[in-house]
Amino acid sequence: MYGLVNKALQDLLVANHGEDTWQRVKSKVGVEDELFISTEPDLDETICMFVAAAAEVLNRPGGEILNLFNCWWILNTARHGYSQLLKAGGHSLGEVLQNQPNFHTRIKMMFPALHPFKFEWTDVESAELRLHYRSHRRRLSAFVIGLMEDLGEMFAVVVRIMHEQQVDQGADNDVFHIAWSEGGAL
Repeated sequence: MYGLVNKALQDLLVANHGEDTWQRVKSKVGVEDELFISTEPDLDETICMFVAAAAEVLNRPGGEILNLFNCWWILNTARHGYSQLLKAGGHSLGEVLQNQPNFHTRIKMMFPALHPFKFEWTDVESAELRLHYRSHRRRLSAFVIGLMEDLGEMFAVVVRIMHEQQVDQGADNDVFHIAWSEGGAL
C-alpha cells in the first residue's frame, strides 16, 4: 500500500477523535515520524498495525475501524483526491463497479508499485451482481463491505451485501452478492 492510505487513516482519527488519539495510536505502533509520503509505498503490515492499534485505543473491533476507514476513504480521500478518476468510472454504482478494473489500471500509472486487489464480476444483472474479491492481503473483507456501502452512499442508492464465501473459512476467494436500488428499500 502507499503512504496515502496511512495518511488517510491519520486524518480520520484526528478529525473524529483528536490529535491525542492519533498520538496514542502512533505510540502503540512504535512510529515516531508521522510523515507519510503519498506516492511512496509502505509495507502492508503498517496499515494493519495502525488499524489494530486504533481498535485497541478506541476499544472497538478492528472490522469496525476498517468500516469507519472505508467511509472516510470513499467520502473524503477518494472523492477529493481522485474525483476525476471516480467520475471517469461511470455515473452510477453499477457502471463504477463494472469499470473498477480500469480504475486500478489508471491508478497503477500513478503508483507503479501498487498491488491492488482484484474484483471479478459474475451473475451481472441490472441492479445486482456477485463480486469475487481476490487479494494477497488478508482480513480485509470488512473493507470491501464498507467500500460497497460507501459507494452506495456516494451514488445515493441503497446497497445490500451478503458475504457468501470467505477466505477465512477456507474458500479460494471472498464472494459477495451485491444488490442495489435507487428507489429506496430493496
